[in-house]
Amino acid sequence: MKGSVGSKRLGATWGTTWKRAKRFARAFAACALLTPLIACAGPLSTLEPAGPAARSIAALWWVMLAGATLLLGLVICLLALAFLRPAVARGVPPALWIVGGGLALPALVLTPLMVYALASGENLFQARAEGRTEVDVLARQWEWVFTYRSADGTVRRSNNVLHLTAGQPVLLRITSADVIHSFWVPRLAGKIDATPGHVTMLRLNADVPGRYRGVCAEFCGIAHRDMQMTVEAHGSEDETGRVIDGLPPAMPEDLVDAGGRP
Repeated sequence: MKGSVGSKRLGATWGTTWKRAKRFARAFAACALLTPLIACAGPLSTLEPAGPAARSIAALWWVMLAGATLLLGLVICLLALAFLRPAVARGVPPALWIVGGGLALPALVLTPLMVYALASGENLFQARAEGRTEVDVLARQWEWVFTYRSADGTVRRSNNVLHLTAGQPVLLRITSADVIHSFWVPRLAGKIDATPGHVTMLRLNADVPGRYRGVCAEFCGIAHRDMQMTVEAHGSEDETGRVIDGLPPAMPEDLVDAGGRP
């Protein structure tokens, strides 16, 4: 009699647990389907690229998401097998679980991802060394100073607004006057550090005219959240030249030498 009661209780407990597991699985599946939609658009979205470098980064993100989804699906299938067909799971030797699930399965998915990521990174690195024009970028708490050198030696500056021509690559020479900052315009390129005493290179290229928002992506002090910028891509070189010619002259503290020192 006691055994019968215990069995009923165990069965009821198992039934409740199974129902909860199914509800959790449905909720998890819904979240998994909606997650890719987060941050797919907006001024700081990496999934709405507007330049060659940003497109390469977005493509890498989608490929890695597909690989991670595949790997998750395979793991869930194995987990379901263990729950729904325990006899089959028990018949698999432990060594096969370790080698297959711990080595072969990750290698099958992660190796192609690694090759693709390395190839994409190499292309981005090579692109950073190219640019039709150069602009010096000085980061300091809590603003961005852009300086433009003309053929006649005139140097002009703009604060927190970078002017360039759409469709033409611009090489940025980036450094910092105080602490480490990070230059990031998500829709145009990846982020790169601005380090005191060191110049880093980044190429920006906007496909179409427009305004693109950028931020400092490295905590740099109490006003870090206010250290933002705007990239204004103009429709022609003449328009860009007129805008730059109307900027104020650069001050000595705005200039960057070859060693990255302001």
